[in-house]
Amino acid sequence: MIWGDAVPNFLIGLREGLEAGLIVSVLLAAVKKAGGSRMPVWLGALGAASLSLSFGAVLTFTASELSATAREVVAGTLSVLAVALVTVMIFWMRRTAASLSKSLRGNVEAAMALGAGALVLTAFFAVAREGLETTLFLWTAARASGDAVAPAVGAALGLLVAFGLCALLYRQAVRLDLGKFFTYTAVLLIVVAAGVLAYGLGDLQNAGVLPGRTWIAFDLTGSISPDSWWVALIGGITNLAPRMTVLQVFAWLAYLAVVLWVFLRTTPAPLSVEGKGRFEAWAERLAGRRVAPVAAVVVLVPLVVAGLIIAVLPSKPAAAGAVTVTEAECARGFTGAGPGPQRVTVTNKSGKSGEVTLVDGGDAVVGEIETLGPATTADLSATLGNGTYQFVCYMAGEKPTRSEQFTVSGAAGEAPKAVSRVTEDDLDAANAKYQDYVLSVLPGVESALGRVKAALTGGDTAGAERAWLDAMTAWERVGASYNSFGDAGTAVAGLPDGFAGGVRDPEFSGIRRIEYGLFTAGEAPGALAAQVDTTVEGLRKVRADLRSDDVAGDPITLTKRAQEILEDALRDHLTGVSDQGSHSGYAATAADVDVTRSVLTILEPLLAPRAPDLVSTARRELDDVTRALDAVKRPDGTYPPLDAPPLAQRQKINGTVGQALETLSAVPNLLEIPKHER
Repeated sequence: MIWGDAVPNFLIGLREGLEAGLIVSVLLAAVKKAGGSRMPVWLGALGAASLSLSFGAVLTFTASELSATAREVVAGTLSVLAVALVTVMIFWMRRTAASLSKSLRGNVEAAMALGAGALVLTAFFAVAREGLETTLFLWTAARASGDAVAPAVGAALGLLVAFGLCALLYRQAVRLDLGKFFTYTAVLLIVVAAGVLAYGLGDLQNAGVLPGRTWIAFDLTGSISPDSWWVALIGGITNLAPRMTVLQVFAWLAYLAVVLWVFLRTTPAPLSVEGKGRFEAWAERLAGRRVAPVAAVVVLVPLVVAGLIIAVLPSKPAAAGAVTVTEAECARGFTGAGPGPQRVTVTNKSGKSGEVTLVDGGDAVVGEIETLGPATTADLSATLGNGTYQFVCYMAGEKPTRSEQFTVSGAAGEAPKAVSRVTEDDLDAANAKYQDYVLSVLPGVESALGRVKAALTGGDTAGAERAWLDAMTAWERVGASYNSFGDAGTAVAGLPDGFAGGVRDPEFSGIRRIEYGLFTAGEAPGALAAQVDTTVEGLRKVRADLRSDDVAGDPITLTKRAQEILEDALRDHLTGVSDQGSHSGYAATAADVDVTRSVLTILEPLLAPRAPDLVSTARRELDDVTRALDAVKRPDGTYPPLDAPPLAQRQKINGTVGQALETLSAVPNLLEIPKHER
């Protein structure tokens, strides 16, 4: 729905355009009143426009040349920066709206005393801030929507309306309560900015810069259609998505709560217009009294610099043509491609969102556009060798459509090997092996819990503690990360921070509850034995429900577990969050390394053809973790408390775990099932 993406950008264009337009209007009025020429003001505004357009060109073309991961990093960073700038702008404009005219007129008087060149700089810097903010925010909003047309249309309309209002205000044909206008639009912009912040953090998570990419707060993609008009409207205005991570949701809510509260509850302090002497000295050094050199610098330099930046980047793959996707046809209008790197521009006119892939004769994917929204254009890039190829389009709610096959010949070298996508059957088979592995480990957990109870019954507290450590590490070797075993897993080893009453909550049970009673609270053996019985019941429920969808039954979660197990270790065990008195963080981490190796072995047949070096690299890095853990062991082979080893050794453990996590973070993407097959 085009208006869903156009509305927020109309608002941005209107507000930012009106801010810049008001500045230009005040400057023109001040110059006119002083009897000076208005040309320097227009030259300064033109220079600001040149800078903004150059900035937009660099963002667009440089981002398109980067790798997928680098694009995610750049886009996410710029999104967060855009939110920071627009937040500052909202509060700055609220503070300066009443005194904007007075402040600018003071600067004009100083500039005119120095010469026309200083007046050019006054207009340039006054307008450039708004232009750069607008460019950055519109670029991030367009990327969040996945559509460049609707945001551009909305922004253009907003700028046109702003220009018209400024012309009328300059001629005193209309009166506008600027205070109320900027207050109302600021509230709407805060909502838009919250969505851009959430989207930007999602980009950084996808790139591996921020953790928690697989920690999903909600996923409504299976229950709502992304092409529904109300979904498009809400998504376009708020930048919320049907699937969001916990970090994204938290950031969205926190930004809205904090910024709205501060904005609505505080009274802006008056703006001081002092400091003119500092401006005069600075402007005199830069501008003197000549307008031509200053105008040439502010107008031409941004364009030249942007052109040089874009020129030195690697050129895009050769354009192989433009194609169209409709409800009935895939890649209509394609006439073929040559060997080597190729780029095809794909326009979606089907009215549906979907996925477009380029496959070889064996249906292995060589290039794809994972998400292509309605009325959206995107580039599909691929390196082609000799052979036959075909486009396949998967649009929401429609049967897959295929283009005519085309043949590529004359390739001088080998093209990158295409690998067939992972299917649900592939992951089902791997997940069945993982479930078999879990069933082989669970008896060890139950046996160790039995020894805990026997020691408690016999009054052997030290023996109970040793048996508890065996039970805990055996459970860690199951690989129950991110609540992957559901409520039954929580009953076996949930942490107290998940319960309202913490360690005293009656629902808090399991291995960690036994740890608290045994190592910290010194509870009576009878009470602890009852907790052991409750834990064993939960363990048996895990075993009984293991093949169900609710308890480690979804094969897609297996692709995430290779990474999430070590994430749990780094987040909970190596920080002491999970510790309830046993000081066993290193032992738990060592067990997590063991189960990570087992999961990698299960996934190796799927990973080897897709990333030949990943498994061997991960194993080598897991060996590094093991060596770092072994280095802190006591002479009797046990692990000390987390803070006992020297700082350098603790940092070594954290660093090796982090490096292994970075390598394993590629697994979910490599083994991702296409959206249309889920």
